[in-house]
Amino acid sequence: MINFSAYTSSLDLLKKASTGFGFVASVQEHDNYRRIWTRDGTINSLAALLSGEPELIDTARATIRTIFAHQHRTGFMPSNVTPSGGVSYGGTVGRADNPSWAVIGLCQFALMQNESDFAFKYLTQVEKCFSVMDAWEFNGKHLIYVPQSGDWADEYIQHGYILFNQLLRIWALRLAGDVFDRKDWKENAAVITSVVQANFWNSLEAQKLYAPNLAHQLEHAPLDFWFMGFNPSRIYSQFDLQANILALLLGIGNAEQDNILLELLTGFFHKKQNLLPSFFPNIGFDDPDMQELQHNYAFTFRNLPGEFHNGGLWPVWNGWLAAALCVKNRNALARDITAKIETANSLNNHEYNECLHGETGQPIGVPHCAWSAGGHILAINYLEGKRLFTLE
Repeated sequence: MINFSAYTSSLDLLKKASTGFGFVASVQEHDNYRRIWTRDGTINSLAALLSGEPELIDTARATIRTIFAHQHRTGFMPSNVTPSGGVSYGGTVGRADNPSWAVIGLCQFALMQNESDFAFKYLTQVEKCFSVMDAWEFNGKHLIYVPQSGDWADEYIQHGYILFNQLLRIWALRLAGDVFDRKDWKENAAVITSVVQANFWNSLEAQKLYAPNLAHQLEHAPLDFWFMGFNPSRIYSQFDLQANILALLLGIGNAEQDNILLELLTGFFHKKQNLLPSFFPNIGFDDPDMQELQHNYAFTFRNLPGEFHNGGLWPVWNGWLAAALCVKNRNALARDITAKIETANSLNNHEYNECLHGETGQPIGVPHCAWSAGGHILAINYLEGKRLFTLE
């Protein structure tokens, strides 16, 4: 049963986060959150499109316009834009996921609103998005190389061929290929998909591997989920919730892989009885990765074990999890996850924190975070049978 009071509360927060320039990340000024972010703004725009709320759809259109108006001349997209017009392309590094998010947002808008003319206004800029991602392969072998701090988990440890970013690129290429009738983009999506399938699930078969070093690195890789990524010196064995969600949504795995992953997610939820962490297990103080983690932050160190990217619980990504579960006909688990999102968002008088502590469940992130509402809206609409375009 849908909790209409909680759903209305989430819609209200997105409306408060709406400006004439797009969705701001938080309605409360905190660090640099009261800005239009490519990633956050796109995710909230997707939630708005699913909601069917005219006011929110107008803000989604404004978000897309703002993002593309500030595209760098070389093709990469802004990290965030201030309503006054200031633009940031990232901190120490830029954001490798943002070109994909921008294209996904534009194409979903065109498809769901039946406004192809709107998308075609940005065709040249979409071409630039794909061009810059082609360059980020560095070797023409179909996977983009992501710098540390180069995606949403910008204070975590990962760098290299990170699965999350490859999957977003596949999604963007599929959508743009459909909207703009570009066969080359559809074919590129299919090629990248095959490379992902061969290199990010440990099948213990040294076939079609991206590089020779993977043959011995796979000896230490997990067997029951899509692993986070790899670089010349290692495979990351942490469970990456976001990447595994996208793999389910985009139909990357076969039936056996999907069932293995879904059973893992189900067991994990029944054990925790709460939202699932974005990355697991936590990096502890006795872990060699902690030294690197401790030095990667912008304002204050937030990645103590169980916090922020290091095992924190994010309502937004659990909303995407609920959506993926619906696609795979696990609606009962999706409803349970959605109920936990509603509880998380209601804490501290409906504060909608960006994340909660992975062990205590207490709010620890920025309050009044718009995409915590966006994730909830996404989950509810998927439970109601609505869908984004994935073009599987």
